[in-house]
Amino acid sequence: MNLIELVQDHLSDQLLDNLGQQIGSDRKQTQAAATGALSTIVAALSKNAARPGGLDALVSAVDRDHDGSILDDAMGFLTGQKQAANARMTNGSGILKHVLGKKRDNAADVIGRMSGLDKDKTAVLMAQLAPLIMGALGKARHQQGMGVEGIGELLTSTVKSETNRRQEMSLLSQFLDKDDDGSVMDDLVNMGMKAFFRRRRRR
Repeated sequence: MNLIELVQDHLSDQLLDNLGQQIGSDRKQTQAAATGALSTIVAALSKNAARPGGLDALVSAVDRDHDGSILDDAMGFLTGQKQAANARMTNGSGILKHVLGKKRDNAADVIGRMSGLDKDKTAVLMAQLAPLIMGALGKARHQQGMGVEGIGELLTSTVKSETNRRQEMSLLSQFLDKDDDGSVMDDLVNMGMKAFFRRRRRR
């Protein structure tokens, strides 16, 4: 199972167009930024889960706020047509704050430079997509019976799989590790202009 592909399976053309309309971008830009955002958030979750107590904290958040139901109607939740019973389930800004911390603005900057979106629009898109990733973890946890260690393995295997296919995933991990992000950001932009525009779906 690949967590990024699981989320991408729910990003229909109609949903991408709708998200693009909300932030003022075309589908190509939205798709590119979405791919970058998903990769960044999953890499950060994997990094956090590898720290002492990190995996338990993540699974506790999943058990408390993310049952996977957001994926049953991603369009409804992301467009505001459907309201979550638990507001934390769709609080993308709060999720990003916990997952990326002070890296959040830099991440929005580099993904925006790759996709052609400005930083503010990219930040909005990241906040919209973050609940889908947590929802995918919740679905694996609650609906597929995945244990705590299984969640950790899902994150690790997703990052490994993506790194094997796309070198920029490795650079994202370096970016998340470093305090001085300048050179890594430049490398990501240079190589990501092509790679992040490649639309991939599980068939």
